[in-house]
Amino acid sequence: MPDIPDHLFRLKGGFKAFLSPPPEGVVRLTVGEPGFNTPKNISEAATKALLGGDTHYTRGEGREELCTAWASHLRSRWKIPVEDEGIVITPGAKQALLYAFMVAAQDDDEVILLAPCWPTHAEQVELVGAKPVFVHCEAPSFHPNLEQIRDAITDKTSAILVNSPNNPTGAVYTAEEMIGIVELAIEHDLWIISDEIYTELIWNDTEYIAPASVLGGFERTLTITGPSKTHAMTGWRIGVFAAPTHVAKTVGRLQGNTCSHIPSFLMPAAELAARDWSSVEKFRHEYVRRRELMLELLEDIPSLSASEPEGAFYVMVDIRGTGMDATTFAKRAMDEALVQVIPLDSLPGGEGYIRLSYAADDDVIREGIQRLQAWLD
Repeated sequence: MPDIPDHLFRLKGGFKAFLSPPPEGVVRLTVGEPGFNTPKNISEAATKALLGGDTHYTRGEGREELCTAWASHLRSRWKIPVEDEGIVITPGAKQALLYAFMVAAQDDDEVILLAPCWPTHAEQVELVGAKPVFVHCEAPSFHPNLEQIRDAITDKTSAILVNSPNNPTGAVYTAEEMIGIVELAIEHDLWIISDEIYTELIWNDTEYIAPASVLGGFERTLTITGPSKTHAMTGWRIGVFAAPTHVAKTVGRLQGNTCSHIPSFLMPAAELAARDWSSVEKFRHEYVRRRELMLELLEDIPSLSASEPEGAFYVMVDIRGTGMDATTFAKRAMDEALVQVIPLDSLPGGEGYIRLSYAADDDVIREGIQRLQAWLD
């Protein structure tokens, strides 16, 4: 029987084991998606296109008007000087990330990841044959240390990945940190892969600076974004890859030889999402309120210590005061407290922590944290 390549066996599946829908009666504080429905006008745009027969092949990168809408948004909102032809609309941001790693890393290259990081980042580095190099960001802020990044750079380093606001830490990197990372990339001629899926979800006064907007940063930055987290469109699987035009044309050929393009009838909805941000402010208000609710409830549990998230919708919770490792905590919380959480000890830098999502409804947050408190008491 033919063999499966070894590197595919090594794929760990990220948080998959703790993201599966739990049994009935279990409170779920795990899922990284908005607890809202997609705005009605966006859903109606897709329905209208589908019923109107928009079900045929079209331009692989996405229709011109769709790519223009996202390029215009990135230019006006984040000062990224991307041309309309520098956009590829992908089936989810994960696919855009994979294209970025395919562009930025070859066999035996090294890619610097700021740890703890989202598992998919490390898994995709290995998937393209490169090696993840973890630079730890220290608690409680989980912000990067530029000197430690510099020390991690070798002659094999090809890229640095930046994810701010960060999943799972909630850290929002400062302008000085972002500019410093771009300067390191210029000095060592590295790619920057910038995962910007959470950039609209910032809760402190930090002004987000896109690496591609920094002088000298655009020509080496592969930007990944999309409407999943901002417009409650996670299940739509729509991602955005933005880069210098010659890079985007290469990625367009990659996509043409893999999945062709996202479903045609979703393109009008994706275009509307790029132009209509009216619902985002409402979502932001809800996240801020739910964040405060979760932090307030966690304060009443002496054996847990929560880091205050600056963005995204996750809380890093130090559970070492319970005497358990994170995986044991998560398994027992599921079985004994009937609460589903994500352990982070499989991630470099995440040892002793769990991740909670406050994208859930208020009553779910209250019930989940109160169950944990009663169980630990």
